[in-house]
Amino acid sequence: MDYITSFDIRLDKDVYYAGEPLTGCVVLENSENIKIRGIRVLLRGKAHVQLKVMKSGERKTLKDDQYLLDEKIVIWGKDKHEEPDATQILPRGMHQFNFAFQLPQCQMPCSLETRMGTIRYYVKCIIDIPYASSPQGIKYFSLIGPHIDCMEEKYLASLCGQDHKVRCFRCCQRGTIALRVVLERTAYCCGENLRIKAHIENRQDFTINLNIKLFQVIEYRIEKGVLGETKNITSTVLEYRSPTVNENTQAKFDSSLEQHPIKIPVVPPTMVGVCRLLQIYYMLKVSVEDERKNESLEMEFPLTIATIPYRSPQTQLYSITYDFCVDYVEGGRYISPEFRLGQVYDGNQPPGERENGAEDDEEDIILYRPVYVKCIEKPKGLGRMTKELLDQKLNESPNDLRRGLKSGSQKSMNALLQPGNTSSLEIQNPVSVKIHKTPSALEQQQLLKN
Repeated sequence: MDYITSFDIRLDKDVYYAGEPLTGCVVLENSENIKIRGIRVLLRGKAHVQLKVMKSGERKTLKDDQYLLDEKIVIWGKDKHEEPDATQILPRGMHQFNFAFQLPQCQMPCSLETRMGTIRYYVKCIIDIPYASSPQGIKYFSLIGPHIDCMEEKYLASLCGQDHKVRCFRCCQRGTIALRVVLERTAYCCGENLRIKAHIENRQDFTINLNIKLFQVIEYRIEKGVLGETKNITSTVLEYRSPTVNENTQAKFDSSLEQHPIKIPVVPPTMVGVCRLLQIYYMLKVSVEDERKNESLEMEFPLTIATIPYRSPQTQLYSITYDFCVDYVEGGRYISPEFRLGQVYDGNQPPGERENGAEDDEEDIILYRPVYVKCIEKPKGLGRMTKELLDQKLNESPNDLRRGLKSGSQKSMNALLQPGNTSSLEIQNPVSVKIHKTPSALEQQQLLKN
């Protein structure tokens, strides 16, 4: 419609949890009076899976959908089912229509973007104009779920595993290796350090290393036909190799004492039994690796990626932010072409390189990417600085305390927010989302049509 010069959907925030109210507004500007039957807003959540399979020598594509949310409200005028012939005049000018939805308080899967499956939540606005094409706009948002708390009792119990192996060459015994592993807890939030301890005994004539790997497994399921179709995709989330354990020695490993801790990268949370079409789970594999990269004494532990971080009994200070998934696992390595503007290439070649090897100067504009929870560690020394500040204030008189409380607090915060102290900066702004330049809903509609 040429009379509509501006059309945009604005949400109060871009990240939501289950049970929260979702509020926003539709901004509409028209240069002339328009006959409109009504303006309706839809809230939808949809899971989609598409698998390519071979059956009887023929390649087929199977698809299946699951609707997670489907709500509708009319923010102006009448619905088309109420009075089909009723129309109203929308005067020219700038208009703002507010809307509000209530997200259900239940276990809901998180937003996800992969090549074979997607989980998307969005708000859609339709301007119903009789005898003309109805302008539409879509605004996507990220939903954090399901609700998994690291402080639940079933996740706080430690897991222990041990094994040994005797190596022989023909009839001669060459030595024994033994491994004992203790995983302090089984649930971690992205950004937290893995808490694992191990005791390694090497009674052989060559060196060994402790190898720790975390795997992500996504299972896609389409329940069509007699048995249905399933497909699993496994990705390596992290890999850590401990210092060398010399021959005929034993060593103890503690991840909390290492110079470089094992930090969980940003990945989608565990989803088991939440969505009918796909589920995500993680496995921690611990093994002993020799000089020839041969693995032995392999142990696997189930690991849960949670959405609420662990709170230490000593302190309740922690910070939550949101970030994109890493680009080497499912959920971060694929961006749908409908959300990319600029050079669109959906193959193995990096999107920033051309066929002749030259790089593009312009970066792609990403319309939408889901974000996930990331835990920020408490800055070291924050508790000590706070205690010293309180001790200093207790030694002052009541009048000095009242006069200097505001200035002293400001000085302490300025000391924390120095340019080099990035972790303190994140504590000061606990909720921050990396946002790309996002066009309005009308611009998105025109770009997607082109």
